[in-house]
Amino acid sequence: MAPNEVPGETAGEIRGEARGETRRRASRYVVPVAVAGVAAATIGLVPALAASGDPDLPEITAQQLIEKIAASETQTLSGTFRVSTDLGLPALDGLASGLGGLGGGEGSSTADPSQKLTELASGTHTLRLAADGSERQRLTLLDGSDEYSLIHNGDDVWAYDSKSNEVFHEKGASEGPKAEEKELPATPKELADEVLKAAGDTTSITVDGTAKVAGRDAYQLVIKPKQAGSTVASVKIAVDAANGTPLKFTLSSVEGGKPVVDAGFTKVDFARPDASVFAFEVPKGAKVTEGAEEARKSEKLPEDFEKEFGKDFEKEFGDFGKGLNVIGEGWTTIAKLDTGAPAPKTDEAPKEIQGLLDSFGDEVTGKFGSGTLFKTKLVNALLTDDGKVYVGAVTKDALVDAANAGK
Repeated sequence: MAPNEVPGETAGEIRGEARGETRRRASRYVVPVAVAGVAAATIGLVPALAASGDPDLPEITAQQLIEKIAASETQTLSGTFRVSTDLGLPALDGLASGLGGLGGGEGSSTADPSQKLTELASGTHTLRLAADGSERQRLTLLDGSDEYSLIHNGDDVWAYDSKSNEVFHEKGASEGPKAEEKELPATPKELADEVLKAAGDTTSITVDGTAKVAGRDAYQLVIKPKQAGSTVASVKIAVDAANGTPLKFTLSSVEGGKPVVDAGFTKVDFARPDASVFAFEVPKGAKVTEGAEEARKSEKLPEDFEKEFGKDFEKEFGDFGKGLNVIGEGWTTIAKLDTGAPAPKTDEAPKEIQGLLDSFGDEVTGKFGSGTLFKTKLVNALLTDDGKVYVGAVTKDALVDAANAGK
C-alpha cells in the first residue's frame, strides 16, 4: 500500500488541457471528492470528539476491520465535521494578491469551487455535509456569519458564496470522463488480502483500541511505517463499528505537535436526507457565473492532440525528464531530479516569494556541496546549488544522505 493511501480510498484522474478547462472540470468533481474523499478518508478530527471512556467492543483483527470498511454500503448520511490542517508552513495570506492575484483571473467568480475550497488546505474549518448516493451531495463551509455551499443535484452543480452574493453554476456534472475499468477484488476479504499484501514489509497495520466519535462506537485502525526516515508517524482511522464507515482521520508527523491532518465528524446521521436539502434557488440579486458548457465543447481538442503534444514535449523538455530518478521504496521513497542547471538565487525572486522561501528554507551542506532545504511537517525537498532536487515524505537527514550518496 502506498504511504498516503487509506484502505477503501479511490482516486480519480482529472486531465485538463488548459488552465481554464482544468478549473471547469474541477468544479464538476469537487462535491463527490469532498463527500467521498473528505468524509471517508480526509475527515476526522479533534481528540475531544472521543467521549469519556472508550467503548467495550468485540475484538477484531486488522484484516477483519479492512473487510468491514470494504463491505460498507453507506450511501446516505448527514452531519457536521471539522477539518484541521497543519503542514507547518508559514501563513500564505496575501501572497497571491502580492503577486498580482495569481489563481484568479479577471471576471472569475468568488463562488468558483476550484478557488474557494483551497481554503481547506490550511487552518481549521467547520463543515456541514449531506449525501444521498452518487447523484446528490451538499457541502457547506461555515466561516463565521458567512457560508459557502456546494450542491450537486443530478446534472447540476451549484456553488454559492454568501459573502459576495455570487453563484457558480455548471450543467453536465454527471458527464465527466469515465474512470478506467479495472478488475477489482470480488469480495471484501479479497480486497483486505490485497491491501495487506501491498503493505508488505514497509508498513504495519493494526487495530489499536476503540473510540467514541460523534456519539458512535468505533474501532481505531492504525497504519505506521516500519522504515526509519519517514516524516509520517502514523495514520489513524476511526471506523464505525456498526457499518464500517470511516468517521475520523488523523495523520501525524514524526515532528510531533499538532497532526498534519486531524479531522472528524462531530455529529453524524445515516438516515436519508430530505430531497429539499439538495434543492437550490438563486438568491435575489446574486451574480451568476455559468460554467460555459457550450464554450467547453467548442474548445474540445483534436483526437490526435495528446500524441502530437507528447512529441513536442519530448522534443523540448526530453533532457529535463531524463534526469528523474526514484530512490528507495515505500514510505522512504525519494524522487531525484537533475535539472542540469544551477539553482536560481532566492534574492533574485520577487519580494513576496523571497519572504516565503526564507521562512521555510534552511541552508544545508554536506559531501554533495551546499543547497537549500524546504521543509514542511510532511514533505521535504532539498535543492542543491548545482541544480539537483531531492523530494519526499522523508526527514532532512534522509534527503542529505541521498544527496551525499550521489544516487
